[in-house]
Amino acid sequence: MKRILASLALATALSATTPLSVSAQTPIGVSYQPSLYWALPFHYANVKGWWKDVGLTPNFTTFPAGAPQIAAAPSKSWDVGGTGSVPAVLGAVRFNILTIGITNDESKTNAMMVRGDKFDAVKANPASLKGQRLLLTTNSTVDYAARKCLVKMGLAANDMQFVNLGQAQIITALTSNNGDFAGVWAPNTYTLEDRANAKYLCSGADAGAIVPGALIVRADFAKERPDDVAKFLAVFLRGWSWAKANPAEARALALDFYKQGGLEVTPRAMDQEFALRPVFGLDEQLKILARGAGASTVDGWFGEIGKFITDVGTIPANPEPKGYITDDFMKRVAADPKLRAFATEFDKK
Repeated sequence: MKRILASLALATALSATTPLSVSAQTPIGVSYQPSLYWALPFHYANVKGWWKDVGLTPNFTTFPAGAPQIAAAPSKSWDVGGTGSVPAVLGAVRFNILTIGITNDESKTNAMMVRGDKFDAVKANPASLKGQRLLLTTNSTVDYAARKCLVKMGLAANDMQFVNLGQAQIITALTSNNGDFAGVWAPNTYTLEDRANAKYLCSGADAGAIVPGALIVRADFAKERPDDVAKFLAVFLRGWSWAKANPAEARALALDFYKQGGLEVTPRAMDQEFALRPVFGLDEQLKILARGAGASTVDGWFGEIGKFITDVGTIPANPEPKGYITDDFMKRVAADPKLRAFATEFDKK
C-alpha cells in the first residue's frame, strides 16, 4: 500500500510540472540564429523535454542572419522560428511570412560601436563620422538602429559608407585593426568590448528606435497546422516563464547554448543579455498585439521598420502591419486551458 501511495504521489507531482502529456510526436521545422538571446527558449525546451510534452519533434535549421533565413522560406526548409523585425517585414513582402509574436525587445542591444581610442573624438564631434566606413549587416535590425543613431547625432541616415559584412566578419575586422566603426547586435557587442576595446556610440534605444524580434511562421504552414503553431508558441513562452523563475540555471544553460553556437561570452556579458533585453509572457504578448479599435503596439513598431526598409529602397512600399501581423495563434494558446497552463506555469502569480 505504501508503494502504491508513493507511486500515486510521484505521478501527481509529475503531472503538476508537465501539464501536457502527448504520446504522438509531430515534426516541425524551427529556424533561428545560433548564439542569440531570443533563441534561448528553444534550447531550454530541448534540455527540459518540453517539445515532447506538446507532441512536437523539432527539426532545427540555423542561419547566420535573418536575410538568408527568410530567403530559405520558399524551400520549406523551416515552418516556424524567430528572426529580426527587419527580415520579418522583408519576409512578409516577399514570401508571405506572418509575424505571430515578439521574441524580445532588443533596442538596447543593436548598436553602433567605435574603437575605444576614437571614442572621445567622435563623441565631441559626431560630424567627423561623415564619409567613414561603418561595418554592419545590411537589411537587419542593426542597419535600422544605426541609421536612427546617425539622425540622432545630427547626421543624415546615409552620411556614412555602409559596408555589408556578416557579424563574425565585423568582429574579425575590428579586432585586427581593419575597421573603426561597427554596427552589431548582442552578444557581438560584448565581444567587441572585450576584444577590441570598443565602446557604444549609440543604441537603438538611445535613438528612440524600438527594435523587436519576431516569432514567425510560413503562412501556408499556419493555415495547414494552426494547432501546431500554437503549441510552438506555448513552448517558447514557457521558456521565458521558466527562465524568470530560475535565473541561475537559465544563465548557466545560456552560456552552454552560446558555446554550442561557436561563441563564448563571459558571465558578465550574459548578465547584460538578461538585463537589457525585455521579454514578454503570454498576457503581455496579447496586450501588445491587441488592436481593439485601432493599431496595436506591435503594428506601430513594425510600421516604423517597414518605413525604414522602404526609404532605403529594399521594398517598393511599406506593407500594412495588419496584413502580416496576427494575434490569432497567441489567442489559441490563451483559449486552450492546457496550453495556457503549460505556457505560464512558472509565471509569478
